[in-house]
Amino acid sequence: MLLTISDLRKSYVTADARITVLDGVDLKMGAGETLALTGESGSGKSTLLHLVGGLDQADSGHIMLDGTDLTQLDDRARAGLRRGTVGVVFQQFNLIPSLRVVDNINFQARLAGRHDAAWCADLADRMGLTPQLNKYPEQLSGGQQQRVAIARTLAPRPRLVLADEPTGNLDEDTAATVLSLMLDLVRDTGAGLLMVTHSQILAAQMQRRVHLRKGRIA
Repeated sequence: MLLTISDLRKSYVTADARITVLDGVDLKMGAGETLALTGESGSGKSTLLHLVGGLDQADSGHIMLDGTDLTQLDDRARAGLRRGTVGVVFQQFNLIPSLRVVDNINFQARLAGRHDAAWCADLADRMGLTPQLNKYPEQLSGGQQQRVAIARTLAPRPRLVLADEPTGNLDEDTAATVLSLMLDLVRDTGAGLLMVTHSQILAAQMQRRVHLRKGRIA
């Protein structure tokens, strides 16, 4: 198993009460598997993704990723994991506005010490970005910016890609094209893909679907 989540729990304390977001989640993913995570707003989808990505800490339970228990890592170790083992694609593109497209694509791989110029060039070509390499993010369409974000995430060849509504800001046709490209590249690298989506059309393109309801796998 690439990913094994056991009895994962997470809550947040407000001024009035403690709100339980994840209430004993169990989930397994194999290497190279693509999985859609669906559920209503507030069901805990993004929280689960953030915990797997090491962006937040669980209250209890375990997240075993490629043999490492993320719940036992400190902030620095989790950041190191995000540089190479886990890649995250957000709904907001989060590109660096002062860097050209080519440098945005190379950024994550350089940070991880895994820069491969030929691979990054191949990613740009397959994402249809070669003519845009010397442009800046503000000069691109939304679909082009999301392609840059996906290429940047895949540049270090992560073992697991996490995608939180990666096409949520795109129109339906562009979203389908971007997801198809991402699935092709993930398949070629052998990475697993865990994607949060509200779209039943996009979820149907994944190998498996898991539904969260009130913090639990339904």
